[in-house]
Amino acid sequence: MPATGTDQAPHGPYGPDPDALRRQDPQIADVLDGEARRQEDGLQLIAAENFTSPAVLAALGSRLANKYAEGYPGRRHHGGCEYADAAERLAVERACALFGADHANVQAHSGSSAVLAAYAALLRPGDTVLAMGLAHGGHLTHGSPANFSGRWFEFVPYGVDAESGLVDHHQVRALARRHRPKAIVCGSISYPRHIDYAEFRDIADEVGAALVVDAAHPIGLVAGGAAPNPVPYADVVCATTHKVLRGPRGGLLLCGDELAERIDRAVFPFTQGGAQMHTVAAKAVAFGEAATPAFRQYTHQVVANARLLAERLAALGFAVTTGGTDTHLITADPAPLGVDGRTARARLAAAGLVVDVCALPYGDGRGIRFGTAAVTTQGMGAAEMEQIARLFADALREDADSGAVRAEARALAGRFPPYGR
Repeated sequence: MPATGTDQAPHGPYGPDPDALRRQDPQIADVLDGEARRQEDGLQLIAAENFTSPAVLAALGSRLANKYAEGYPGRRHHGGCEYADAAERLAVERACALFGADHANVQAHSGSSAVLAAYAALLRPGDTVLAMGLAHGGHLTHGSPANFSGRWFEFVPYGVDAESGLVDHHQVRALARRHRPKAIVCGSISYPRHIDYAEFRDIADEVGAALVVDAAHPIGLVAGGAAPNPVPYADVVCATTHKVLRGPRGGLLLCGDELAERIDRAVFPFTQGGAQMHTVAAKAVAFGEAATPAFRQYTHQVVANARLLAERLAALGFAVTTGGTDTHLITADPAPLGVDGRTARARLAAAGLVVDVCALPYGDGRGIRFGTAAVTTQGMGAAEMEQIARLFADALREDADSGAVRAEARALAGRFPPYGR
């Protein structure tokens, strides 16, 4: 993976001498080399992570990192922005075409920044918001008391049905009628099924609420036609550009023309300063990649891999929530195998399988959350999902030989290097 750094004699339009960091700061070079090895030596199954293309990494390491560009194309507060403007215009045009949106803001630094901007455009402090409860899969920005959202707004949580694990639309409608929220948020960090955006739109219209879709997880699948598009239903769609979309770490907002100015002003100058133009350029690259037939094929393979992995894990004794998945994301309770979520994550990590812990909707137990975006980028398919499921089960056995499992996981990863050899 390319290292980045500064050098007195950079060459080419894409950045500095790749050996400059090793010469100037060997400690940080060692850190980056170690991270490269970590990504290559195990199975990266965190649902929110992926491997960007070399072209995206090149844009991230470009000299646009040097440019200050407060404002928007043609309306900057700094001179010398002609190429920054060109990069942002391309990113906006590509995002609008990819998702069928009237307007896109590509400056948001993260998914949380995008949600903050959506709230800033639509709400006032103290307004009531209906969103998925944190224990049921809601994000921190959906009302956590530790987050700005829970401190500035009155959140009313909805949840999932205890039997099916699916969103309880009857509960959502009843809560909306009772509390008359200013906005309804749909989206989750751990909901493996498609969200019924039309149903949420109907509920929002009934009570006069704005509909905010937090599509951070499924937006890459949307780009590839492997998940429903929330844009026709939402007032504002908030998303990230990493995860399945396979771009740089950053945020994205999509909306109609009527909200374009409010959204843009909510990002700059209300919640952010200068855009990270190297990241904006990398987003443009990712949007361009996502418009290709190869990316469409990739997203459908991501879903096929996730469904097969969920099916095999269920057969091995895992309690897979909602009985499977429609997306890249799987959540499961390993309790039937005799371990809780935190213990499972630790044992899996020791065996070279990197996953997250997640809340479970009912009770105090913790589950595990994982996904297939990264391993699918590496080229893995059905046979590898069968093997990964077995490695999960082997790693969690009471008498597990984590060294042997890790060796097998490393060998599997070595057959599919993320950036070639």
